[in-house]
Amino acid sequence: MKEIGGYLELELEDRGDFLHSDGICLNSGRNALEYILISCSGISKIWIPYFTCEVILEPIRKLNIPYSFYPINERLEIEGLLQLGESEYLLYTNYYGIKDQYISYLSKLYGQKLIVDNAQALYAVRMENIKTFYSPRKFVGIPDGGIAYTNNMVEIPNYAQDVSYDRCMHLLKRLEMEAIEGYNDFRINSGKLIGQPISVMSLLSRKILSSIDFLAIRKKRIQNFEKLHEALMNRNLLDMSDFGFFECPMIYPYYVDDKTLRKKLIDNRIYVATYWPNVLKWCSEDKLEYELTNNIIALPIDQRYGSEEMDYIIKFLV
Repeated sequence: MKEIGGYLELELEDRGDFLHSDGICLNSGRNALEYILISCSGISKIWIPYFTCEVILEPIRKLNIPYSFYPINERLEIEGLLQLGESEYLLYTNYYGIKDQYISYLSKLYGQKLIVDNAQALYAVRMENIKTFYSPRKFVGIPDGGIAYTNNMVEIPNYAQDVSYDRCMHLLKRLEMEAIEGYNDFRINSGKLIGQPISVMSLLSRKILSSIDFLAIRKKRIQNFEKLHEALMNRNLLDMSDFGFFECPMIYPYYVDDKTLRKKLIDNRIYVATYWPNVLKWCSEDKLEYELTNNIIALPIDQRYGSEEMDYIIKFLV
């Protein structure tokens, strides 16, 4: 018998289906990648970019899949197209959510040998027959979650459902306090996702995702991105010729040769993440990826902010 009565739970509006709810909803982006890799029988090697997050290696190593790195160019595209061997796969990162158009090109070139990392591109449309995974918690406040798409769906009834109530302290603190008050909790809770077995996405994360107005979030992010781009496009060293050909970015990538800027912004309470510090260990200082890690400033454009906050950011940059 289902419980009746008792104290009330957190109230969340149910809007029905959420963005990519038709995919395989699991407990993290890295486990969504693992699910995809399990569905690809007989992988002989996977190619991954030097310029990507180190958590990508967690499922690859767990499954004992051989891997090699490849370089990218200043357009954040593959430096010299790879010739894949039999049973080899290519993983490409949709950088900052702005490489949708290039991924469309890669899909025609590599077909079902392409795996798209859309962890930074929640709104990017999944192309038919292309293996793809998403990480919604990069865009909205949820404690866990990853979504996978693959043609060879693996049965999931044996996967337990994750429980994530104990990974929410940073979210609750961020709601009522300043970011610094919950940052240690954020790091602790992120660490709890390391080594987690594949599980079905927690009910809490599903409930939160079902309560979100994703159209409103997309509109706000694009408005903020456009305002920054209008002010910074002539200073930005990053090739932004793809501007307007992507669904929705995660941040505004501002590429500038100013080693003092990141600290200047943080000192003025503009918190900019570094994507990804592991690259500094993977690459030598003469590599482009090393420079990109140090010099691309990830300016926040998320749905909490509007023109006033974007103007505050801009005044430190122009």
